[in-house]
Amino acid sequence: TRVTDGGMGFWKSMGVLLVVALLTIVPLKAVGAESAHNCGTMDCDEIQTDVTNLPSLQRGAQTYMNYCMGCHSLQYGRYQRTANDLNIPEDLFEQYLKFDQSAKIGALMTNAMDEAEAKKWFGAAPPDLTLVARARNPDWLYTYLRTFHADPSRPYGVNNRVFKDVGMPHVLAELQGMPECAPGPVQAANGGILRDPLTGEDVLFDEKGNALNPCGSFTYATEGSLTPEEYDAVIYDLVNFLEYMGEPVQAKRKRIGVYVLAFIALFFVFAYLLNREYWKDVH
Repeated sequence: TRVTDGGMGFWKSMGVLLVVALLTIVPLKAVGAESAHNCGTMDCDEIQTDVTNLPSLQRGAQTYMNYCMGCHSLQYGRYQRTANDLNIPEDLFEQYLKFDQSAKIGALMTNAMDEAEAKKWFGAAPPDLTLVARARNPDWLYTYLRTFHADPSRPYGVNNRVFKDVGMPHVLAELQGMPECAPGPVQAANGGILRDPLTGEDVLFDEKGNALNPCGSFTYATEGSLTPEEYDAVIYDLVNFLEYMGEPVQAKRKRIGVYVLAFIALFFVFAYLLNREYWKDVH
């Protein structure tokens, strides 16, 4: 009996490991799915980042260095590592993407903004964005960067649908233009769009003429240099770059993970055959 129990113990152990893995992975995915749609009063627009897409990462790095680096550092990353990972020659990176000429190519990606002065200008010092894609979510960032709109009541004349009363100016306004809020559709109780039962048209205003969703859609008071589709592509590349910065090794990690899983599968086959050989004479 003791020998038979030992044979069964192998499979019980494997079953326990499988259950633990499932109980660990499934809740994490559920939490991630819930946080992916936490964009204030609206759902986040979903995107699929790809840190192996080098052209996208290169364009995102260009946008970040030109429009974001003046205020938001990437102090946990290095110029040289970024240039090498993105397949950008170091001399070109230094010439076109590293604007602090006093910093060496191997230095951390900090900026010259004084934190105390920045706090006076913005009310709070602009945060470092190395880990923002991990702390927030790529979907959140993508939606946030596309929903700035004019708001004369705010100090910089802009607000944001995702981050209400944001203290950040719309630094990409020359690309996007300056959107203005317009009444938009309202979500019905069943999850669809609220429509008039007689006309079938979207219900935008209440009986007193007040907009039910005053910032449900955008109109452009001033046009930018890019079309809305082109601007969305720029933001995708920017978010893709920030996703890379949050974990530069993730592409390599995923590639190694495939080999690790293949090894485990192969090891399981040999473990099964060895276990069967050990216990073949036990009845």
